[in-house]
Amino acid sequence: MSFINEILIACSIPVFFGFLVFLFRVFGKTGIYAWLVLEAIAANIEVLILVNAFGMEQTLGNVLFASSFLATDILSEIYGKKEASKAVWVGITSLIIFVVISVSWQFFTVSENDFCSKSIREVFAVTPRIMAASLLGYLVSELYDVWVYHKIWEKSTKSTGDKSRYLWLRNNGSTLSSQLINTLIFTFLAFAGTYDFKTLISIAISSYVIYVFTSLFDTPFIYLARKLAPKVRD
Repeated sequence: MSFINEILIACSIPVFFGFLVFLFRVFGKTGIYAWLVLEAIAANIEVLILVNAFGMEQTLGNVLFASSFLATDILSEIYGKKEASKAVWVGITSLIIFVVISVSWQFFTVSENDFCSKSIREVFAVTPRIMAASLLGYLVSELYDVWVYHKIWEKSTKSTGDKSRYLWLRNNGSTLSSQLINTLIFTFLAFAGTYDFKTLISIAISSYVIYVFTSLFDTPFIYLARKLAPKVRD
């Protein structure tokens, strides 16, 4: 039995999270904004691909999308709630613009020598629905993530008197709950009618299982980002 899908998904987690921290180290919060734009577009193309991995049927894009929560958590931790909320709107705006661009491709009359427009149109014909589901899921879950991150932070600071403690708790607590919200919104809005109910449940469960794993794995990266923060120039 080939485990290529499992290997690729497992390897993508440290690679993608590492790219995010690298951009933060080099470009500061601008690097995080750049990652959010790239992630938002790439994840919503990748999510059209259905694969089998870890004994579950799942869409791709889960790891990339999970990185957006790490990105807003880094912004929350280092720059505050205002910058994290701003990043959410950067991602949403990028998705809206990409939807407009991809829809516009459908209206062009192609040359008789064209060889790829049919495939591109087949892929991006479903993009508006995917994007609409993604926009709603992204908006609700990311804004919730920023809100609950700071709520947990306020309560832990009040109980301990130390703002730096319990980073792992606010990181995982906010991300795990917000990703559950996103998983349910996105799966049922994006794929209802495309897959049967059993497959939808399977996609939702497998997506959330991946999110749980990636959420736990992103903790060292947010600690690394906080350690690098004094060296970062914005």
